Amino acid sequence: MNANQIIRRPLVTEKSTILREQGHNVIAFEVDPAANKIEVKNAVEQLFKVKVEEVRLFNVRGKVKRMGRTAGKRRDWRKAYVRLKEGEKAPDFIEGS
Repeated sequence: MNANQIIRRPLVTEKSTILREQGHNVIAFEVDPAANKIEVKNAVEQLFKVKVEEVRLFNVRGKVKRMGRTAGKRRDWRKAYVRLKEGEKAPDFIEGS
């Protein structure tokens, strides 16, 4: 798989911002559901030119949402928390958000 296919988008949420600002050096991404830790690590290192210390993956279930009397379901997706090695700097697009 291509690195651009593995990393779908960065997640800029309250939790990910707190993890980054408190010195934990963690970035959150939405990743391909079929990707494993090694593929995510290699993709982040290749795309952002940083060294990765640890990758944690989570499967997120899609929420059930209602429109009137019909119920639908959002898609399931996968989240990755990537911790950078000591001294590495997060990419600029994440720092500005």
